[in-house]
Amino acid sequence: MRAFDHAARATKGAREYQEDSSAFWPPSDRAPSDVPPTGTNTRLVAVLADGMGGHTAGALASRMVCDSFVSTYAGLNGNRGERLLKALSCANDSLAAQVEANPVLAGMGTTLVAAVFGDEGVEWVSVGDSPLLLFRRGEIALLNEDHSLAPELDRMAELGRITVEQAKADPRRHMLRSAVTGEDLDLVDVSRRPLALEPGDYVILASDGLQTLEHSEIERIVAAYAEDGAEAVANALIRAVEAMRDPHQDNTTVLAVRPLSVPV
Repeated sequence: MRAFDHAARATKGAREYQEDSSAFWPPSDRAPSDVPPTGTNTRLVAVLADGMGGHTAGALASRMVCDSFVSTYAGLNGNRGERLLKALSCANDSLAAQVEANPVLAGMGTTLVAAVFGDEGVEWVSVGDSPLLLFRRGEIALLNEDHSLAPELDRMAELGRITVEQAKADPRRHMLRSAVTGEDLDLVDVSRRPLALEPGDYVILASDGLQTLEHSEIERIVAAYAEDGAEAVANALIRAVEAMRDPHQDNTTVLAVRPLSVPV
């Protein structure tokens, strides 16, 4: 069975509080041999949520969604795609129950991107604008859909309806078309089949604060630290975000995962 090297790092950026949450399953203090058999060869689950709704509500939403997603997925058997969607649904329901119990939290929500890794590769589900990136042979590719208004604005620029500059500067660019809020999920991106991973690949889950860096810079950083492992890659990406010194820098969280060539 394949093993995966993984690490997570985060920064508050210019914010006074942290609304991002993330988790791996199984936890790092559990050896692969301790993982209960699931019948689907899942070796690792990685999940990241970028909360919204203010300090308390956003942080609560992201933490609840991460915890609910991981615990639900870990308790299910069967097809990974179905488990991903069921875990997402349960995480969404957990927010609905929290808001019903405490109406002052109405309006809280979070993005979610989750990836499961096994011998066949990686599968994922996502809601919102937290990117899932694949680094392969020196290049970065976006695996999941962006549920913000950014793709729509970029499409308008391609059609000549607005300029590229207008698309990039539009204050609505980061508005979400879908998020986990406890209500119906408007848009969900789920992989159709496992994406096989190659030696040297990295899968990066991130909150949208990573978009302070250009794709070319992300490529350069991952390539430079790839041989040093997931922890070095995650650290380097967060250091690069902090070095930009953007006065409006959002919270940024990075989860880096790479397949190891030696099976376990």
